[in-house]
Amino acid sequence: MCDHQPPCPSADSPDREAAHPVAHHPGQGWSLLCNGVLLFEDTGELLPDGQVIAPRRPLGTHQVITAA
Repeated sequence: MCDHQPPCPSADSPDREAAHPVAHHPGQGWSLLCNGVLLFEDTGELLPDGQVIAPRRPLGTHQVITAA
């Protein structure tokens, strides 16, 4: 699918998110990468073979402040 030089990572490689976007729809929260991966704003992914990769959001670093 990819004709970039050097070629983008394949959909089954660990760095698949580094592929070039071919369609970007921020209002809908997704991008299509040239390797066929649908990348969602919440960091979830849908691979071309139908496999779903769950979102990997970083743990928050919020601190709870209480009134004294």
